[in-house]
Amino acid sequence: MLTIKRVATVVSNYQEDASESLGCGRNCLGHCCLPVSKLPLYTFKKQVKDSTEAGIEISSEGQPPAAFLNNLLLGQWEDRMHRGLFRYDVTLCETKVLPGNYGFIAQLNEGRHMKKRPTEFQVDRVLQPFDENKFNFTKIGQEEVLFRFEQSKDNNGQYFPVSPVTADSSSSNVVAINVSPIEYGHVLLIPRVLECLPQRIDHGSFLLALHMAKEAADASFRVGYNSLGAFATINHLHFQAYYLMTPFPVEKAPTQRIIRRGKLPNCGVIISKLLNYPVQGFVFEGGNSLRDLSDAVANSCIFLQNNNIPFNVLISDCGGRIFLFPQCFAEKQAFGEVRQELLETLVNPAVWEISGHMVLKRREDYENASEEYAWGLLAEVSLSEERFQEVKDYVLEAAGLKHDADMEEINERIRDGNEEDFNKPPTPRATPTLA
Repeated sequence: MLTIKRVATVVSNYQEDASESLGCGRNCLGHCCLPVSKLPLYTFKKQVKDSTEAGIEISSEGQPPAAFLNNLLLGQWEDRMHRGLFRYDVTLCETKVLPGNYGFIAQLNEGRHMKKRPTEFQVDRVLQPFDENKFNFTKIGQEEVLFRFEQSKDNNGQYFPVSPVTADSSSSNVVAINVSPIEYGHVLLIPRVLECLPQRIDHGSFLLALHMAKEAADASFRVGYNSLGAFATINHLHFQAYYLMTPFPVEKAPTQRIIRRGKLPNCGVIISKLLNYPVQGFVFEGGNSLRDLSDAVANSCIFLQNNNIPFNVLISDCGGRIFLFPQCFAEKQAFGEVRQELLETLVNPAVWEISGHMVLKRREDYENASEEYAWGLLAEVSLSEERFQEVKDYVLEAAGLKHDADMEEINERIRDGNEEDFNKPPTPRATPTLA
């Protein structure tokens, strides 16, 4: 049950006396300032075993926890907008649904191209060490933080408008604004910010992202992840999320189950592949618990990043459906295999674009946008059929579903003489080193 701890009216998150010096004086998220901060705290209760259980308890104030989280996030986000913390007003960006069968969404966002922070690392390596000398989230001001997001210690959802950071919570998970937003309510989830983790998936952080989607309990709220090499621009572990009322085209795409009926693994996770969509991808759903679903996807992501295969993740349906896209656009670009007219649009196909929300940077591209253009761009992202099949086998094994997979496809490949060594991971093409 969510409860709100009553305190005196809070005018600001930072009501310390101006004469009192705390931390380094910059009010940042580093070791100097975060441990002495009093940021708001939202705690979520531990997930019940059945991840599909939809019951929502009502707080003593008569408000569902889900509605409270949405109101909290959006209220805080709008407050930062009124305070002028964003680099541009995303609410003024033009948006339209492109005619056609898929309903691709096009947005004209000239500000994001001109004012977004540039990439500061190589794009041909998925795993790179954290570099404290480059931009990272410990350098942002606390005014950009909406609240901390932690699991409750007493299994009750609670909200504390002012909450000192204690010794056992010094490496907090924080939710902050994206100062270069794509959509309304665009935020960042930064797990264990003080640990300065590089942009790589681990089990705990991915489960945290699922908890956030689950807590929101709003189908218009999606969480995304970009690996390095798949258009993440900051090598500090983070997820993105925003609200979009229109369904993403990938959410409407047909799928084909890879795990046969009657052969589901003990964890209950179902894995399918996308059909009739320009980007090859996997869809994970089900699971006996949120952790089962999270672990299946996290294991697959860990395999991809350990084998230098860039990927993007979309968390949809309040954490109940997860799309995983291995991709190779940067690789093709390095080899000169992407059509020049697509490169000229300056669109980097990350998770939102791959899911069907095309963020365009030039008016001419926006006015001429079509389903054919969107399909052509995304087709350049996708692995070839042969390479996708190879990756699929190892993703299934990493997810713990290999032995329950549909073996007819593999047997057919063997009968056709394609008897490659299934114990060797796929080898990515050698990609030129890019600054």
